[in-house]
Amino acid sequence: MIIAIDAGNSRIKWGVHDGRQWLDHGTMATADIAFLSEAADEWPDKALVVVCNVAGRTVAAQIESLVQAYGKPVFLYATAESCGVRSNYDNPVQLGADRWAALIGARARRAAATLVVCAGTATTVDLMGADGVFQGGLILPGFNLMRSALASNTAQLPLAEGVFRTTPCNTLDAIFTGCLHAQLGAIERMFALLADQPEALCLVTGGGAETLVRHLPVPCQRADHLILDGLVRYAVTLPAIA
Repeated sequence: MIIAIDAGNSRIKWGVHDGRQWLDHGTMATADIAFLSEAADEWPDKALVVVCNVAGRTVAAQIESLVQAYGKPVFLYATAESCGVRSNYDNPVQLGADRWAALIGARARRAAATLVVCAGTATTVDLMGADGVFQGGLILPGFNLMRSALASNTAQLPLAEGVFRTTPCNTLDAIFTGCLHAQLGAIERMFALLADQPEALCLVTGGGAETLVRHLPVPCQRADHLILDGLVRYAVTLPAIA
């Protein structure tokens, strides 16, 4: 059994996997990490816990404490190569663990050119060739963070709860549509780099995935739990359960 935990800046997601399929999933705000112990009470005994954490050392320490009944968890960190993915990053270890896990999860799903988009507090847009080489990518503020930045740093622009319109005619819709266009435009420009490759596809995961997929004009799929999938793919290569 594998317990996969994805600790992000805003949310913690976890899943229970038996090596063939997901048996259970859960999510909570990162600020509510103490409740992870309640979820752990329902997890199967003698499971391997594998973690992707980008929320800092304090959260990492809390996770270790909360899952201590399962022994010391294994933390995934980016490396030069793992699970069929090779990194072209200038310094591979500096790549975020969440991006690396998502790339591994994407590679486990398909062996074709893929744009991997993680839409969370930040949006990351990563290019992986059909050969499994991570060629590089982007980091930009996420959709909600863009809207919050406008509300926090301008005198007369509110936190926009507008809707997407082709030609917005009010301030709320103008902010909503503008921030969404910024996300979509970054993804479209990166996808253009692999659009002519066979079966090229954009996989979108994270809390903002549904909104992006609805408006993306490129071949795309929503890929729920992509980071957790990558953690499981990594876990099965470890000696403990290999």
